[in-house]
Amino acid sequence: MTISGLVFIAIGSWYLASSKQKPEITRTISDTAFGGFYLRSVRILGTDGNGHLLYEIEAEYAEQQENNEIELQNVRINYSSGSEVPWTINADTATISNDNELLLLSGHVVAISEEGFSGQVTEIRTPMMEIYPNGYKAETDSRVQIRIGSRSLTATGMLASLQENRLHLKSNVSGRFVP
Repeated sequence: MTISGLVFIAIGSWYLASSKQKPEITRTISDTAFGGFYLRSVRILGTDGNGHLLYEIEAEYAEQQENNEIELQNVRINYSSGSEVPWTINADTATISNDNELLLLSGHVVAISEEGFSGQVTEIRTPMMEIYPNGYKAETDSRVQIRIGSRSLTATGMLASLQENRLHLKSNVSGRFVP
């Protein structure tokens, strides 16, 4: 055997031995890990100062974010019969603000009332809406589609007083009214 053969065998055995070693596993542990909560099948009750039920928020999933806001998925908001707000609001997602005064709804937001405007079934559709549940107000600057019975309207932006059944469309209003 020549010296070059021995060198080749030495390098080969070193390579095989080093490839058989287990890789060193390193893991960085952050001391700022966020310990928020998450829940499934969520039911949140909103009450007035006397403890009377005003509204109920149901969601399939809720998770507390680092900024202490709460994100909800597959959301449904029902007002109690005592609040005299005949609206049910559904959305794909919602974010509850830190002060619990505002819900930001997004993704296929649909508000329906059997006793809506002019006493007819009313449906409001928009991609995003802000709800102030204690104040019975809803607002958006997004495109809105409204159906009142057989009539339909579209607009950009809306402000609604759900308890008083009042609706203010902000701009670009167009509609179709069939007698």
